[in-house]
Amino acid sequence: MDSVANEWDAIVVGSGPNGLVAALELATEGWRVLVLERADTPGGGARTAELTLPGFRHDVCSAIHPLGIASPALRDLRLDTVGVGWVHPDAPLAHALRPEHAVVQERSLTATAVGLGGDGPAWERLFGPSVRSGPDLVDSLLDPLRIPPRHPLALARYGAVGLRSVSSLARHRFRGDDAPALLAGLAGHSMLSLDAPITTGFGMLLGQLAHVVGWPMARGGSQAITDGLVALIEAAGGTVRCGEDVRSLGDLPPSRAVICDVTPRQLVELAGDRLPPGYRRRLGRYRYGPGVCKVDWALDGQVPWADPAVLRAGTVHLGGTLAEVRAAEHDVVHGRVPEQPFLLLAQQSLFDPTRAPAGKHTLWGYCHVPAGCDVDMTTVMEERIERFAPGFRDLVLARHTITASAMAAHNPNYVGGDINGGIADLRQFLMRPVASLDPWSTPTEGLYICSSSTPPGGGVHGMCGRAAARSVLRRQPL
Repeated sequence: MDSVANEWDAIVVGSGPNGLVAALELATEGWRVLVLERADTPGGGARTAELTLPGFRHDVCSAIHPLGIASPALRDLRLDTVGVGWVHPDAPLAHALRPEHAVVQERSLTATAVGLGGDGPAWERLFGPSVRSGPDLVDSLLDPLRIPPRHPLALARYGAVGLRSVSSLARHRFRGDDAPALLAGLAGHSMLSLDAPITTGFGMLLGQLAHVVGWPMARGGSQAITDGLVALIEAAGGTVRCGEDVRSLGDLPPSRAVICDVTPRQLVELAGDRLPPGYRRRLGRYRYGPGVCKVDWALDGQVPWADPAVLRAGTVHLGGTLAEVRAAEHDVVHGRVPEQPFLLLAQQSLFDPTRAPAGKHTLWGYCHVPAGCDVDMTTVMEERIERFAPGFRDLVLARHTITASAMAAHNPNYVGGDINGGIADLRQFLMRPVASLDPWSTPTEGLYICSSSTPPGGGVHGMCGRAAARSVLRRQPL
Protein backbone atom coordinates (compact mmCIF):
# COMPACT_ATOMS: atom_id res chain seq x y z
CA MET A 1 0.00 0.00 0.00
CA ASP A 2 2.92 2.33 -0.65
CA SER A 3 1.90 5.63 -2.13
CA VAL A 4 3.35 8.96 -3.06
CA ALA A 5 2.58 11.56 -0.39
CA ASN A 6 -0.61 13.54 -1.02
CA GLU A 7 -1.67 11.25 -3.87
CA TRP A 8 -5.06 10.76 -2.20
CA ASP A 9 -7.51 13.25 -0.76
CA ALA A 10 -9.56 10.51 0.93
CA ILE A 11 -9.15 6.83 1.73
CA VAL A 12 -12.16 4.61 2.37
CA VAL A 13 -11.49 1.45 4.38
CA GLY A 14 -14.03 -1.20 3.42
CA SER A 15 -16.05 -1.57 0.23
CA GLY A 16 -19.53 -2.33 1.49
CA PRO A 17 -22.34 -0.31 -0.12
CA ASN A 18 -21.85 2.50 2.40
CA GLY A 19 -18.12 2.71 1.79
CA LEU A 20 -18.65 2.74 -1.97
CA VAL A 21 -21.33 5.42 -1.80
CA ALA A 22 -19.08 7.56 0.41
CA ALA A 23 -16.25 7.17 -2.09
CA LEU A 24 -18.51 8.00 -5.03
CA GLU A 25 -19.91 11.08 -3.30
CA LEU A 26 -16.39 12.44 -2.74
CA ALA A 27 -15.06 11.43 -6.14
CA THR A 28 -17.97 13.21 -7.80
CA GLU A 29 -16.92 16.35 -5.91
CA GLY A 30 -13.41 16.15 -7.37
CA TRP A 31 -11.67 14.32 -4.50
CA ARG A 32 -8.96 11.79 -5.32
CA VAL A 33 -10.37 8.71 -3.60
CA LEU A 34 -8.89 5.29 -2.84
CA VAL A 35 -11.04 2.42 -1.54
CA LEU A 36 -9.24 -0.46 0.20
CA GLU A 37 -10.97 -3.83 0.71
CA ARG A 38 -9.52 -6.81 2.61
CA ALA A 39 -11.48 -9.42 0.61
CA ASP A 40 -10.62 -10.47 -2.92
CA THR A 41 -13.81 -8.88 -4.28
CA PRO A 42 -15.58 -5.65 -3.29
CA GLY A 43 -19.07 -5.47 -1.83
CA GLY A 44 -19.20 -6.31 1.86
CA GLY A 45 -22.73 -7.66 2.33
CA ALA A 46 -23.59 -7.15 -1.34
CA ARG A 47 -21.73 -10.00 -3.01
CA THR A 48 -22.75 -12.97 -5.15
CA ALA A 49 -20.84 -16.24 -5.52
CA GLU A 50 -21.19 -19.86 -6.63
CA LEU A 51 -21.36 -21.13 -3.07
CA THR A 52 -22.74 -24.60 -3.87
CA LEU A 53 -22.27 -25.84 -7.44
CA PRO A 54 -21.07 -24.29 -10.71
CA GLY A 55 -23.79 -22.21 -12.33
CA PHE A 56 -25.72 -21.59 -9.11
CA ARG A 57 -25.34 -17.93 -8.12
CA HIS A 58 -26.08 -17.22 -4.46
CA ASP A 59 -26.15 -13.88 -2.67
CA VAL A 60 -23.59 -14.09 0.10
CA CYS A 61 -25.54 -11.82 2.46
CA SER A 62 -28.10 -9.27 1.26
CA ALA A 63 -30.53 -10.48 -1.38
CA ILE A 64 -33.71 -8.40 -1.65
CA HIS A 65 -33.41 -4.64 -2.11
CA PRO A 66 -36.47 -2.43 -1.64
CA LEU A 67 -34.15 0.35 -0.46
CA GLY A 68 -32.00 -0.11 -3.53
CA ILE A 69 -34.59 1.81 -5.52
CA ALA A 70 -36.15 3.82 -2.67
CA SER A 71 -33.06 5.22 -0.97
CA PRO A 72 -32.20 8.84 -1.84
CA ALA A 73 -28.52 7.84 -1.92
CA LEU A 74 -29.03 5.21 -4.63
CA ARG A 75 -32.09 6.10 -6.66
CA ASP A 76 -30.50 9.12 -8.39
CA LEU A 77 -27.26 7.37 -9.34
CA ARG A 78 -28.66 5.89 -12.55
CA LEU A 79 -27.34 2.45 -11.69
CA ASP A 80 -29.11 1.19 -14.79
CA THR A 81 -26.44 2.91 -16.89
CA VAL A 82 -23.80 0.62 -15.37
CA GLY A 83 -25.67 -2.64 -15.79
CA VAL A 84 -27.89 -2.83 -12.70
CA GLY A 85 -31.33 -4.21 -13.53
CA TRP A 86 -34.14 -4.77 -11.05
CA VAL A 87 -36.32 -7.88 -11.10
CA HIS A 88 -39.74 -7.65 -9.45
CA PRO A 89 -41.42 -10.87 -8.31
CA ASP A 90 -45.15 -11.28 -8.90
CA ALA A 91 -45.63 -10.49 -5.20
CA PRO A 92 -43.11 -9.05 -2.73
CA LEU A 93 -43.82 -11.39 0.17
CA ALA A 94 -45.64 -14.51 1.28
CA HIS A 95 -45.98 -15.37 4.98
CA ALA A 96 -46.84 -19.01 5.61
CA LEU A 97 -48.90 -19.62 8.75
CA ARG A 98 -49.63 -23.30 8.07
CA PRO A 99 -48.51 -25.66 5.31
CA GLU A 100 -51.73 -25.19 3.40
CA HIS A 101 -52.18 -21.50 4.07
CA ALA A 102 -50.04 -18.45 3.37
CA VAL A 103 -50.99 -14.79 3.27
CA VAL A 104 -49.54 -12.78 0.40
CA GLN A 105 -48.49 -9.15 0.54
CA GLU A 106 -49.18 -7.73 -2.90
CA ARG A 107 -47.76 -4.55 -4.42
CA SER A 108 -51.32 -3.19 -4.25
CA LEU A 109 -52.47 -2.11 -0.80
CA THR A 110 -56.07 -2.78 -1.78
CA ALA A 111 -55.33 -6.27 -3.10
CA THR A 112 -53.43 -7.11 0.08
CA ALA A 113 -56.35 -5.92 2.17
CA VAL A 114 -58.74 -8.10 0.18
CA GLY A 115 -56.55 -11.13 0.90
CA LEU A 116 -56.66 -10.35 4.63
CA GLY A 117 -60.43 -10.69 4.76
CA GLY A 118 -62.01 -9.14 7.84
CA ASP A 119 -58.75 -7.46 8.87
CA GLY A 120 -58.28 -5.89 5.44
CA PRO A 121 -59.82 -2.52 6.35
CA ALA A 122 -57.61 -2.28 9.46
CA TRP A 123 -54.54 -3.05 7.29
CA GLU A 124 -55.53 -0.28 4.89
CA ARG A 125 -56.02 2.17 7.75
CA LEU A 126 -52.62 1.26 9.20
CA PHE A 127 -50.67 1.51 5.95
CA GLY A 128 -52.77 3.97 3.96
CA PRO A 129 -51.11 7.21 5.17
CA SER A 130 -47.55 5.94 4.67
CA VAL A 131 -48.35 4.46 1.26
CA ARG A 132 -49.93 7.72 0.15
CA SER A 133 -46.83 9.58 1.33
CA GLY A 134 -44.79 7.66 -1.25
CA PRO A 135 -41.04 8.29 -0.98
CA ASP A 136 -41.52 11.17 1.49
CA LEU A 137 -41.63 8.86 4.51
CA VAL A 138 -38.59 6.87 3.35
CA ASP A 139 -36.64 10.08 2.79
CA SER A 140 -37.37 11.21 6.36
CA LEU A 141 -36.62 7.87 8.02
CA LEU A 142 -33.34 7.47 6.15
CA ASP A 143 -32.23 10.96 7.13
CA PRO A 144 -33.22 10.85 10.82
CA LEU A 145 -30.91 13.58 12.13
CA ARG A 146 -31.98 16.22 9.63
CA ILE A 147 -33.38 19.28 11.41
CA PRO A 148 -36.07 20.17 10.55
CA PRO A 149 -37.23 16.80 9.16
CA ARG A 150 -37.58 16.64 5.40
CA HIS A 151 -41.28 15.66 5.57
CA PRO A 152 -42.48 16.32 9.14
CA LEU A 153 -46.15 15.45 8.64
CA ALA A 154 -45.42 12.04 7.11
CA LEU A 155 -42.89 11.37 9.87
CA ALA A 156 -45.32 12.41 12.61
CA ARG A 157 -48.09 10.15 11.29
CA TYR A 158 -45.66 7.26 11.11
CA GLY A 159 -44.26 7.88 14.59
CA ALA A 160 -47.71 7.98 16.15
CA VAL A 161 -48.03 4.24 15.65
CA GLY A 162 -44.50 3.14 14.68
CA LEU A 163 -43.06 3.63 18.17
CA ARG A 164 -45.32 0.89 19.55
CA SER A 165 -44.41 -2.77 19.83
CA VAL A 166 -45.88 -5.12 17.25
CA SER A 167 -47.31 -7.36 19.97
CA SER A 168 -49.26 -4.46 21.46
CA LEU A 169 -50.45 -2.92 18.21
CA ALA A 170 -51.57 -6.19 16.63
CA ARG A 171 -53.73 -7.08 19.64
CA HIS A 172 -55.59 -3.79 19.33
CA ARG A 173 -55.81 -3.45 15.53
CA PHE A 174 -56.60 -6.94 14.26
CA ARG A 175 -58.98 -9.80 15.07
CA GLY A 176 -57.77 -12.69 12.92
CA ASP A 177 -54.40 -14.42 12.56
CA ASP A 178 -53.28 -13.43 9.05
CA ALA A 179 -52.68 -9.68 9.44
CA PRO A 180 -50.85 -9.96 12.79
CA ALA A 181 -48.64 -12.73 11.37
CA LEU A 182 -47.82 -10.74 8.24
CA LEU A 183 -46.92 -7.67 10.30
CA ALA A 184 -44.90 -9.76 12.77
CA GLY A 185 -42.84 -11.23 9.94
CA LEU A 186 -42.10 -7.76 8.60
CA ALA A 187 -41.10 -6.58 12.08
CA GLY A 188 -38.99 -9.69 12.60
CA HIS A 189 -36.35 -8.21 10.27
CA SER A 190 -35.50 -5.86 13.15
CA MET A 191 -33.95 -8.75 15.13
CA LEU A 192 -35.61 -7.31 18.24
CA SER A 193 -38.12 -8.79 20.63
CA LEU A 194 -41.57 -8.17 19.16
CA ASP A 195 -42.52 -6.74 22.56
CA ALA A 196 -39.95 -3.95 22.09
CA PRO A 197 -40.89 -0.39 21.15
CA ILE A 198 -40.25 0.64 17.52
CA THR A 199 -40.85 -2.86 16.11
CA THR A 200 -44.11 -1.67 14.57
CA GLY A 201 -42.06 1.02 12.84
CA PHE A 202 -39.77 -1.59 11.27
CA GLY A 203 -42.75 -3.56 10.04
CA MET A 204 -44.50 -0.48 8.70
CA LEU A 205 -41.43 0.70 6.78
CA LEU A 206 -40.87 -2.66 5.09
CA GLY A 207 -44.58 -3.04 4.42
CA GLN A 208 -44.80 0.46 3.00
CA LEU A 209 -41.87 -0.25 0.69
CA ALA A 210 -43.55 -3.42 -0.54
CA HIS A 211 -46.63 -1.43 -1.50
CA VAL A 212 -44.84 1.63 -2.92
CA VAL A 213 -41.72 0.30 -4.70
CA GLY A 214 -41.89 -3.48 -4.24
CA TRP A 215 -39.16 -5.80 -2.97
CA PRO A 216 -36.95 -6.28 -6.03
CA MET A 217 -33.74 -8.21 -6.50
CA ALA A 218 -30.76 -7.24 -8.63
CA ARG A 219 -30.62 -9.23 -11.85
CA GLY A 220 -27.71 -11.65 -11.64
CA GLY A 221 -27.23 -11.11 -7.91
CA SER A 222 -26.46 -8.41 -5.38
CA GLN A 223 -22.92 -8.25 -6.76
CA ALA A 224 -24.40 -6.26 -9.65
CA ILE A 225 -25.08 -3.35 -7.28
CA THR A 226 -21.49 -3.43 -6.05
CA ASP A 227 -20.07 -3.70 -9.57
CA GLY A 228 -22.22 -0.77 -10.65
CA LEU A 229 -21.01 1.43 -7.79
CA VAL A 230 -17.38 0.49 -8.49
CA ALA A 231 -17.85 1.39 -12.16
CA LEU A 232 -19.26 4.79 -11.20
CA ILE A 233 -16.38 5.43 -8.79
CA GLU A 234 -13.80 4.58 -11.43
CA ALA A 235 -15.59 6.72 -13.99
CA ALA A 236 -15.34 9.62 -11.52
CA GLY A 237 -11.59 9.06 -11.15
CA GLY A 238 -11.59 6.96 -7.97
CA THR A 239 -9.69 3.72 -7.37
CA VAL A 240 -10.85 0.48 -5.70
CA ARG A 241 -8.24 -2.07 -4.56
CA CYS A 242 -9.06 -5.49 -3.13
CA GLY A 243 -6.85 -7.85 -1.12
CA GLU A 244 -5.70 -4.93 1.08
CA ASP A 245 -5.97 -5.94 4.74
CA VAL A 246 -5.73 -2.71 6.71
CA ARG A 247 -4.79 -3.53 10.30
CA SER A 248 -4.02 0.02 11.47
CA LEU A 249 -4.47 3.57 10.30
CA GLY A 250 -0.68 3.63 10.26
CA ASP A 251 -0.81 1.24 7.30
CA LEU A 252 -2.48 3.88 5.14
CA PRO A 253 -0.82 6.32 2.78
CA PRO A 254 -1.24 10.03 3.56
CA SER A 255 -4.64 11.61 2.92
CA ARG A 256 -6.80 14.46 4.15
CA ALA A 257 -9.62 12.17 5.31
CA VAL A 258 -10.08 8.51 6.21
CA ILE A 259 -13.60 7.05 6.15
CA CYS A 260 -14.04 3.62 7.74
CA ASP A 261 -16.86 1.30 6.69
CA VAL A 262 -16.43 -0.70 9.90
CA THR A 263 -18.21 -1.16 13.21
CA PRO A 264 -17.08 0.65 16.39
CA ARG A 265 -15.12 -2.41 17.51
CA GLN A 266 -13.01 -2.42 14.35
CA LEU A 267 -12.64 1.36 14.44
CA VAL A 268 -11.05 1.11 17.88
CA GLU A 269 -8.71 -1.62 16.62
CA LEU A 270 -7.71 0.44 13.58
CA ALA A 271 -7.27 3.78 15.31
CA GLY A 272 -6.00 2.74 18.74
CA ASP A 273 -4.61 5.67 20.71
CA ARG A 274 -5.47 8.11 17.96
CA LEU A 275 -8.98 8.12 19.44
CA PRO A 276 -9.44 10.06 22.68
CA PRO A 277 -9.96 7.73 25.70
CA GLY A 278 -13.46 9.02 26.39
CA TYR A 279 -14.60 8.38 22.83
CA ARG A 280 -13.06 4.90 22.90
CA ARG A 281 -15.03 4.11 26.06
CA ARG A 282 -18.24 5.30 24.43
CA LEU A 283 -17.58 3.12 21.40
CA GLY A 284 -16.90 0.21 23.75
CA ARG A 285 -20.44 0.55 25.12
CA TYR A 286 -21.96 0.11 21.67
CA ARG A 287 -24.30 -2.90 21.65
CA TYR A 288 -24.46 -5.59 18.99
CA GLY A 289 -27.47 -7.74 18.19
CA PRO A 290 -28.23 -11.41 17.57
CA GLY A 291 -26.54 -13.39 14.84
CA VAL A 292 -27.80 -15.37 11.89
CA CYS A 293 -27.26 -18.86 10.56
CA LYS A 294 -27.50 -18.73 6.77
CA VAL A 295 -28.00 -21.58 4.30
CA ASP A 296 -27.96 -21.52 0.50
CA TRP A 297 -29.41 -24.42 -1.46
CA ALA A 298 -28.91 -25.63 -5.02
CA LEU A 299 -32.15 -27.40 -6.00
CA ASP A 300 -33.22 -29.80 -8.72
CA GLY A 301 -36.53 -27.93 -9.11
CA GLN A 302 -38.69 -25.24 -7.59
CA VAL A 303 -39.70 -25.57 -3.95
CA PRO A 304 -42.90 -27.67 -3.80
CA TRP A 305 -44.89 -25.40 -1.51
CA ALA A 306 -48.09 -26.92 -0.17
CA ASP A 307 -49.78 -23.57 -0.82
CA PRO A 308 -48.93 -22.70 -4.44
CA ALA A 309 -49.52 -19.00 -3.70
CA VAL A 310 -46.04 -18.95 -2.13
CA LEU A 311 -44.53 -19.45 -5.58
CA ARG A 312 -45.66 -15.92 -6.50
CA ALA A 313 -43.43 -14.29 -3.87
CA GLY A 314 -39.76 -13.40 -4.04
CA THR A 315 -39.45 -13.39 -0.25
CA VAL A 316 -41.00 -16.02 2.02
CA HIS A 317 -41.44 -15.91 5.78
CA LEU A 318 -41.90 -19.24 7.54
CA GLY A 319 -42.98 -18.05 10.92
CA GLY A 320 -46.50 -19.20 11.68
CA THR A 321 -48.70 -16.94 13.76
CA LEU A 322 -47.71 -13.77 15.56
CA ALA A 323 -47.37 -15.79 18.75
CA GLU A 324 -44.99 -18.23 17.04
CA VAL A 325 -42.82 -15.50 15.53
CA ARG A 326 -42.81 -13.70 18.88
CA ALA A 327 -41.75 -16.85 20.73
CA ALA A 328 -38.88 -17.56 18.31
CA GLU A 329 -37.52 -14.02 18.49
CA HIS A 330 -37.99 -13.92 22.29
CA ASP A 331 -35.76 -16.99 22.58
CA VAL A 332 -33.07 -15.41 20.41
CA VAL A 333 -32.85 -12.08 22.24
CA HIS A 334 -32.65 -13.99 25.55
CA GLY A 335 -29.73 -16.10 24.34
CA ARG A 336 -31.57 -19.29 23.45
CA VAL A 337 -31.58 -21.16 20.15
CA PRO A 338 -35.25 -21.44 19.10
CA GLU A 339 -36.65 -24.91 18.49
CA GLN A 340 -38.92 -23.51 15.76
CA PRO A 341 -37.00 -20.54 14.30
CA PHE A 342 -38.47 -17.79 12.19
CA LEU A 343 -37.12 -18.38 8.68
CA LEU A 344 -36.51 -15.66 6.11
CA LEU A 345 -36.19 -17.09 2.59
CA ALA A 346 -35.70 -15.74 -0.93
CA GLN A 347 -36.42 -17.70 -4.10
CA GLN A 348 -34.65 -15.54 -6.67
CA SER A 349 -34.32 -18.11 -9.43
CA LEU A 350 -38.09 -18.25 -9.90
CA PHE A 351 -37.93 -14.72 -11.29
CA ASP A 352 -34.29 -14.35 -12.37
CA PRO A 353 -33.19 -17.28 -14.55
CA THR A 354 -29.55 -16.13 -14.44
CA ARG A 355 -29.28 -17.53 -10.91
CA ALA A 356 -29.29 -21.25 -11.81
CA PRO A 357 -28.87 -23.64 -14.76
CA ALA A 358 -31.99 -24.35 -16.82
CA GLY A 359 -34.54 -26.35 -14.85
CA LYS A 360 -32.65 -25.87 -11.58
CA HIS A 361 -33.24 -23.40 -8.76
CA THR A 362 -31.67 -21.70 -5.76
CA LEU A 363 -33.04 -20.98 -2.33
CA TRP A 364 -31.48 -18.41 0.04
CA GLY A 365 -32.36 -18.37 3.71
CA TYR A 366 -31.40 -17.60 7.27
CA CYS A 367 -32.74 -17.66 10.79
CA HIS A 368 -31.86 -15.64 13.87
CA VAL A 369 -29.72 -17.16 16.61
CA PRO A 370 -27.96 -15.75 19.69
CA ALA A 371 -24.83 -13.71 19.07
CA GLY A 372 -21.74 -15.82 18.48
CA CYS A 373 -23.77 -19.03 18.23
CA ASP A 374 -21.89 -21.89 16.55
CA VAL A 375 -24.95 -24.15 16.21
CA ASP A 376 -25.53 -25.38 12.67
CA MET A 377 -29.26 -24.84 12.04
CA THR A 378 -29.33 -26.54 8.63
CA THR A 379 -31.29 -29.60 9.73
CA VAL A 380 -33.79 -27.56 11.75
CA MET A 381 -34.31 -25.17 8.84
CA GLU A 382 -34.74 -27.98 6.31
CA GLU A 383 -37.22 -29.78 8.54
CA ARG A 384 -39.25 -26.60 8.83
CA ILE A 385 -39.21 -26.02 5.07
CA GLU A 386 -40.13 -29.67 4.49
CA ARG A 387 -43.21 -29.21 6.66
CA PHE A 388 -44.44 -26.38 4.41
CA ALA A 389 -43.09 -27.93 1.19
CA PRO A 390 -43.21 -31.74 1.34
CA GLY A 391 -40.52 -33.22 -0.89
CA PHE A 392 -38.15 -30.27 -0.52
CA ARG A 393 -35.25 -32.35 0.81
CA ASP A 394 -35.41 -34.68 -2.18
CA LEU A 395 -34.61 -31.70 -4.42
CA VAL A 396 -31.46 -30.61 -2.60
CA LEU A 397 -28.40 -31.03 -4.82
CA ALA A 398 -26.00 -29.15 -2.55
CA ARG A 399 -26.06 -26.74 0.34
CA HIS A 400 -23.74 -24.15 1.86
CA THR A 401 -24.09 -23.24 5.54
CA ILE A 402 -22.46 -20.49 7.54
CA THR A 403 -23.13 -20.28 11.28
CA ALA A 404 -23.22 -17.04 13.24
CA SER A 405 -19.71 -17.61 14.58
CA ALA A 406 -18.42 -18.41 11.10
CA MET A 407 -20.20 -15.32 9.75
CA ALA A 408 -18.24 -13.20 12.22
CA ALA A 409 -14.98 -14.82 11.10
CA HIS A 410 -15.91 -14.33 7.45
CA ASN A 411 -16.57 -10.60 7.89
CA PRO A 412 -15.31 -8.78 11.01
CA ASN A 413 -18.14 -6.24 10.62
CA TYR A 414 -20.60 -9.01 11.48
CA VAL A 415 -19.78 -9.02 15.19
CA GLY A 416 -21.19 -12.23 16.64
CA GLY A 417 -22.93 -12.82 13.32
CA ASP A 418 -24.89 -9.56 13.58
CA ILE A 419 -25.52 -8.52 9.96
CA ASN A 420 -27.14 -5.20 10.95
CA GLY A 421 -24.08 -3.53 12.45
CA GLY A 422 -25.54 -3.31 15.93
CA ILE A 423 -28.87 -3.39 17.75
CA ALA A 424 -31.35 -0.93 16.23
CA ASP A 425 -33.62 -0.49 19.23
CA LEU A 426 -35.13 2.87 20.08
CA ARG A 427 -31.95 4.13 21.76
CA GLN A 428 -29.50 2.96 19.11
CA PHE A 429 -31.66 3.85 16.13
CA LEU A 430 -30.57 7.48 16.50
CA MET A 431 -27.63 7.29 18.88
CA ARG A 432 -25.33 5.07 16.88
CA PRO A 433 -22.48 4.63 17.46
CA VAL A 434 -22.64 7.46 20.02
CA ALA A 435 -25.00 10.33 20.78
CA SER A 436 -23.99 13.12 18.42
CA LEU A 437 -25.47 15.53 15.90
CA ASP A 438 -22.75 14.34 13.53
CA PRO A 439 -22.14 10.68 14.46
CA TRP A 440 -20.21 10.02 11.22
CA SER A 441 -17.29 12.19 12.38
CA THR A 442 -14.96 11.30 15.23
CA PRO A 443 -12.98 13.53 17.62
CA THR A 444 -9.86 12.57 15.67
CA GLU A 445 -9.30 15.11 12.91
CA GLY A 446 -9.85 13.66 9.47
CA LEU A 447 -11.28 10.32 10.71
CA TYR A 448 -14.87 9.28 9.95
CA ILE A 449 -17.10 6.20 10.21
CA CYS A 450 -19.69 5.32 7.55
CA SER A 451 -20.89 1.79 8.34
CA SER A 452 -24.39 0.62 9.28
CA SER A 453 -23.34 1.29 12.88
CA THR A 454 -24.21 4.92 12.07
CA PRO A 455 -27.68 6.34 11.27
CA PRO A 456 -29.89 5.19 9.69
CA GLY A 457 -28.54 1.67 10.27
CA GLY A 458 -28.57 -1.57 8.30
CA GLY A 459 -29.69 -2.19 4.75
CA VAL A 460 -28.30 -1.71 1.25
CA HIS A 461 -29.26 1.95 0.96
CA GLY A 462 -25.94 3.80 1.06
CA MET A 463 -27.29 6.55 3.31
CA CYS A 464 -24.65 6.05 6.02
CA GLY A 465 -21.96 6.48 3.39
CA ARG A 466 -23.57 9.55 1.88
CA ALA A 467 -23.95 11.18 5.30
CA ALA A 468 -20.32 10.47 6.17
CA ALA A 469 -19.10 11.92 2.88
CA ARG A 470 -21.17 15.03 3.40
CA SER A 471 -19.74 15.38 6.89
CA VAL A 472 -16.28 15.31 5.29
CA LEU A 473 -17.28 17.95 2.77
CA ARG A 474 -18.67 20.23 5.47
CA ARG A 475 -15.66 19.90 7.75
CA GLN A 476 -12.86 19.68 5.17
CA PRO A 477 -13.87 21.37 1.92
CA LEU A 478 -11.33 21.22 -0.88
